[in-house]
Amino acid sequence: MSIDDKAQDATTASTSFNWNAITVAQSIAIFVLAGFAEILGGWLIWVAIKGVRVEEEVVPNTTDDSNNDLSPDENVEPSDSPVSRSSQYIILKKPWYFALLGSLTLVAYGFIPCLQPSAASDGFARIYAAYGGFFIVLTYLLGWALEGESAKPDVGDLVGGAISLVGVGVIMFWPRD
Repeated sequence: MSIDDKAQDATTASTSFNWNAITVAQSIAIFVLAGFAEILGGWLIWVAIKGVRVEEEVVPNTTDDSNNDLSPDENVEPSDSPVSRSSQYIILKKPWYFALLGSLTLVAYGFIPCLQPSAASDGFARIYAAYGGFFIVLTYLLGWALEGESAKPDVGDLVGGAISLVGVGVIMFWPRD
């Protein structure tokens, strides 16, 4: 097969791909798998190098020992007291092998987008651009799952994530010539 024949086959492949329910489901599943691999791999490295933030609620002691009107068993409710509550956090680092496991996960992630059903016709740029929208939403969800309330998405995050998913739909499913 000559180079011209291969180029003709590539041109035919790029114009002959058609989306159907199965390829859409496969595409979404592959994007989700890629997202899990990239985000979890990055998170494993992050917690080994930077640590994970664990929040604790702190109630400052505003009474001195000589004038303590409360017995040790009594609780002060925020509405009953002018005592303010604040949040403190500590950083817990994970062992070095979390970074190694994260690195291996990121290597595996690099291969996953190649499995996209439209990869032959859409190519690297379109697949990775569309994946970016999934990455945004999955990062918020997995970050919240891994780090708890401190990483809970707010309204702006949710609106931005929804906009990015609309962008994914436009990128992947726009009719091509």
